[in-house]
Amino acid sequence: MSIDFATIFDLSSLLVMPFWALMILLPGWSWTRRIIGSPWIAVPAALLYAVLVLPDAASIFTDVSNPSLEAIAPLLGSEAGATVGWVHFLAFDLLVGRWAYLDARERGIPWWLSSPILFFVLMLGPVGFLAHLLVRTILRSTAR
Repeated sequence: MSIDFATIFDLSSLLVMPFWALMILLPGWSWTRRIIGSPWIAVPAALLYAVLVLPDAASIFTDVSNPSLEAIAPLLGSEAGATVGWVHFLAFDLLVGRWAYLDARERGIPWWLSSPILFFVLMLGPVGFLAHLLVRTILRSTAR
């Protein structure tokens, strides 16, 4: 039985998009805070990642434990590798987004500022993370 990586890739975003929609579009809704408050929201994507990686864990571990461009490029340059990488991004970007959402709520960062930042976390993970850190630093220094 072969794995249809194109279908898995296409459908994998459905595992995280409801949570992103809550954080970005309904940040003040009481159920959003309740749902996003749980780190378990990333479990579906993490489980899919585990299912995709564990059958080849030994060879993947060899490549990533002593990474080189020559070893990683072919790993990511296939449908299987791109799908595994994408699911990895989905799981970890969601966790970073969750942290930024909760941190923004705790610090009183207004939704009109935090929602666009969360969109950047979703689309360009590290850029959104940096934007959140910058905004919270600026707001903390102006509150003094």
